[in-house]
Amino acid sequence: MTKAQNTPEGWRCELKQSNHRRAYWMDYKDPSIVLLTLVTTDRLPLLGELRGETIIRTELGQKVAEEIERIPTYKGAEAIEVYRYVVMPDHVHILLYIHDRLPKHIGRYIYWFKLKCTDAYLTISNRLVTRRTTCEHTTDSSSVLGGGSPSKILYPFSPKYHDRILKGKNQLSHMVRYIQDNPRRLALKRANKDLFRIRQNQLIGTIQCTVLGNIFLIEHPLRQVLQCSRRLTQEQIDNLKADCLREAANGTIFATAAISEGEKQIARALREASFPLIVLLHEGFPTPDNPHYSYYKPQGVYFEACAAGKLLLIEPHAEIMERPDIVQKVVAKIGNIPHTSQRYRFVAMNMIAEEMFKES
Repeated sequence: MTKAQNTPEGWRCELKQSNHRRAYWMDYKDPSIVLLTLVTTDRLPLLGELRGETIIRTELGQKVAEEIERIPTYKGAEAIEVYRYVVMPDHVHILLYIHDRLPKHIGRYIYWFKLKCTDAYLTISNRLVTRRTTCEHTTDSSSVLGGGSPSKILYPFSPKYHDRILKGKNQLSHMVRYIQDNPRRLALKRANKDLFRIRQNQLIGTIQCTVLGNIFLIEHPLRQVLQCSRRLTQEQIDNLKADCLREAANGTIFATAAISEGEKQIARALREASFPLIVLLHEGFPTPDNPHYSYYKPQGVYFEACAAGKLLLIEPHAEIMERPDIVQKVVAKIGNIPHTSQRYRFVAMNMIAEEMFKES
């Protein structure tokens, strides 16, 4: 929480979103399935190296993998099953299946895990320092600690961790695939760096935006904004979906905010058919001062579409929502409603899409 200001409504503070916030509704001792993500200090590649689509673990990475498998042997952790895990160069994903109530918060076991990994890291780094001091010939330290310097950091992992509680149907199988697919996804991202780079201050039409993906899609001669009324019946949505798929097969690229049910269904159908797609987002990207900014990537099937050059994500700058011509169009459509309302934002996004892609 930062920047307390005295406003006409009283004192207000800007809230900064935390990527490590725990689920307030969750008792972290209860049976559950939890996906944990731990990143290395400063995102240094301490744990391995990507070769092709395979992670070659460093000595430390191997020690971390062995320690992950030992988590169920910790005191009171008998109910924890390490269901799947992956060790990446600068982070680990651990999928834990907790079969019975734990005597302690899951965070306590992660704390013990980190302590063990720190012990392994210090043992390895101290050995490297000793060898360098005595000029003993040894294997290149990159095979031991990757790109990390044993003299610069004290702990292999950052203090915090991220957790995700699996609740929905089929989430377990999706997460297993996600974990197993991590090395391939990293290889795709590195092979297509420009497609996964967030670009600030891009001008599309008259709209300033932040974008990620294939920027050349906005120059395609056949573009169409997809908008669907919330009042469409399912039959009407299905008919429009068939029309859009035919248009896409003939070369049209659709742009949509994917807000209404019809827009969501049609965007999903276009994506599943592997047609290019432009998607408008509201507050979709991390800010440049966010530590996760450099590591942002689209999730799920959006990732595959991005790697194939068939996706462009666009986030209009926030002030565009208050631009007089956009406000005028929204008011003409739905009347003068609070600009902080969800309804205003949704209609404004559609107006912005029209402004971006109108014929010049």
